[in-house]
Amino acid sequence: MRAVILHDGRLTVGEVPLPEPGHGQIRLRVTRTGICGSDLHVRLDAEPSADVAAEVGYPDFVRRSHHVVMGHEFTGTVDAYGPGCRRRWKPGRAVVSLPLIRHGDDIHMTGMSEHAPGGYAEHLLVSEAATMPVPDGLDPDLAALTEPLAVAYHAVRRGDVAKDDTAVVIGCGPIGLAVILMLKAAGVRRVVASDFSGPRRELARTCGADVVVDPAVQSPWEVLGDDERLVTKATALYGAGIAAMDALQRIPGVPWWTVMRAGQRFGAGPRGAAVFECVGVPGVIEDIVTHAPFRSRVVVVGVCMRPDTFRPTMASNKEVDLRFSFCYDPAEFRGTLHMVARRRIDPRPLITGVVGLDGVADAFDQLAKADSHAKILVDPHAKP
Repeated sequence: MRAVILHDGRLTVGEVPLPEPGHGQIRLRVTRTGICGSDLHVRLDAEPSADVAAEVGYPDFVRRSHHVVMGHEFTGTVDAYGPGCRRRWKPGRAVVSLPLIRHGDDIHMTGMSEHAPGGYAEHLLVSEAATMPVPDGLDPDLAALTEPLAVAYHAVRRGDVAKDDTAVVIGCGPIGLAVILMLKAAGVRRVVASDFSGPRRELARTCGADVVVDPAVQSPWEVLGDDERLVTKATALYGAGIAAMDALQRIPGVPWWTVMRAGQRFGAGPRGAAVFECVGVPGVIEDIVTHAPFRSRVVVVGVCMRPDTFRPTMASNKEVDLRFSFCYDPAEFRGTLHMVARRRIDPRPLITGVVGLDGVADAFDQLAKADSHAKILVDPHAKP
């Protein structure tokens, strides 16, 4: 079969053996695969990610010297079963799968390891246990977005965002746009989005952002000034506590501390914004910690490949929660698939191009230098 092979930073189309499914595995005929921002990073600078993966217990992550078929955002149709499968779906059934595959006792990351070739190919292997049917009628272009949208869904859940919270999305690339979609699907009434790129700001509006700013012209934090619940100065935070204490002490026979604690349980008192860092560039976390309102929850979704610094004393003084989000769980993955199928979210604005295998290398170059693209999909069976 034909596949796109990454080696030493170069992407080339070549012939590789048709994979044979092992125990508990299904071979899929790939229909669509999305090009992920992490693929762009790994192509040119795999070693930092591989080193971290090895430290956390996965030593087989792609390295520059490896020959790897990438592509972990995919959908396809059932082509063949290996031994030990329950054969739940007929050949030709459209499915998606978590990008993890079991080989014996080992688990490998599909599209990110020599041991688990991914979706930049005409066929790939998946674990039957990790596979889910695509609801009838769902366009393959949209089914292929399940994986990146699930990343955003998990990130939004990590942010503990309430409907009346203000959410701020820093960076409107593919994952930032997906976060906006998921925030609006969750009913969040006010989403502020920030990006230097005009085309991406327009995409943010299309995805549902309520306020969109160009940080070269206006700080995203300036537009939060009309939300009286957000505290931006230490004296205001301390003063709010003193004012509440004074008011409660004027109520005869009521212990002010008991009422204060009860009010806090129901959400009374200062509450920060929910901030989503979707850039992945050194310095962004420090900027957010410095400028976000007190008691904000900052969810880091962008993948920064280099060491970074921020001032812990600033985060401490403002009681900022700093949370990191990486992936999703199987229930979130399935939930995302069905949100798309039921049209609770419309991710079509994310799709800005479709290429065949011969166009993958050029698509990588376009995505690396252009700000008008969001998600380019790969159709492995498209004619050159």
